[in-house]
Amino acid sequence: MKTDFVRLHHDVCFNPDNKKIIWQPRIGCWFSDHISRDGQLPGIYAGMTGPELYRSLGCSARIYAYNSCYVRTEHPGVKVTVEELDDIRELHKITTPIGAITCIMRRNSSNVGKYYEKWFVNSEEELRILEWADSRARWSFDTDKFEEISEEWAGLGAPCMYMPRIGIQHLYIRRMGFIKTSYALADYPAAVRKYCDALEANQEGLIEVINNSPIDIINYGDNLHDGYLRPDIFEEYVLPVYQRRGELLHRGGRFTYSHWDGDVKRILHYAKECNLDGIEAVTPIPQGDVSLAEAKAAMGDMYMVDGIAAILFDERYSEEELLNQAREVIELFAPNLILGISDEISSTGDIERVRLVGKLVDEYNSQFD
Repeated sequence: MKTDFVRLHHDVCFNPDNKKIIWQPRIGCWFSDHISRDGQLPGIYAGMTGPELYRSLGCSARIYAYNSCYVRTEHPGVKVTVEELDDIRELHKITTPIGAITCIMRRNSSNVGKYYEKWFVNSEEELRILEWADSRARWSFDTDKFEEISEEWAGLGAPCMYMPRIGIQHLYIRRMGFIKTSYALADYPAAVRKYCDALEANQEGLIEVINNSPIDIINYGDNLHDGYLRPDIFEEYVLPVYQRRGELLHRGGRFTYSHWDGDVKRILHYAKECNLDGIEAVTPIPQGDVSLAEAKAAMGDMYMVDGIAAILFDERYSEEELLNQAREVIELFAPNLILGISDEISSTGDIERVRLVGKLVDEYNSQFD
């Protein structure tokens, strides 16, 4: 019998009587890298779309395409432009009544990724310009886009979305970079604090839109990593925002989880304080720096979202090593488990191993039919 992944996804998140788990691997990197490099997917998957690939593999999808339903509209005084500088570089410009800031993005040659050649914010003055723009943006929901995505991804999973990064993460990853943000925290902390507070206030407007939308599975797309989040930074800039977000979203009946990947050993002990239902992408040994037992001890009854190290899908590891870790995740976290790949299967991974884990999950779930 074909699995109703939409119902199962909702049951795993919201039904306290549910005993089953769901297999929801993220395979977007594998998909996009092959398309970018080769022009199509390999073998029997050639010509398939993303949804068709998931259906072929018989697994659920975490459908973050719904993010495009949440529309950010800039203040009338803000103008955002993109100019092609050459074959691989783009100049992005944000113009406001108090000044303009620019960044240069460089495209990769082997995939769809881009990276910063020049950051938007390099000074306290430029941070004020960014604050002016970000604090005045407004949010709305596109119902037509929701229906379009629902048709394209029909039956593969419940609608979900990921929120924009909180202030400090937005600066680290999208606007200043780690080094410049670290200097800013030392040289002009009041301006950093003011920006983060302004962005948080703006994102509370987005939460109001979320709570009035049909999407009730909400991720915080923050990519938390303990290599740059010292305890004092976490306690000042992450923990209070998470606690407040959780209060607002839980009031709206939303299921919440945040993306923590890479090394998390030094921040995982904060997990239960964050007012989250779960954590996505905690990367276990042999790829990350925590064992699954350590993750369970820190998270308690919170949901594990993912849990299988991505490198176990590469052929240098045996199929038995992969299945052993999948069994361990299930043993430790089920039924509070949305099983997936921490973080994604790479373009070098064996996509057929997705089916192996799927069979294991089907066997586990069959005892509750």
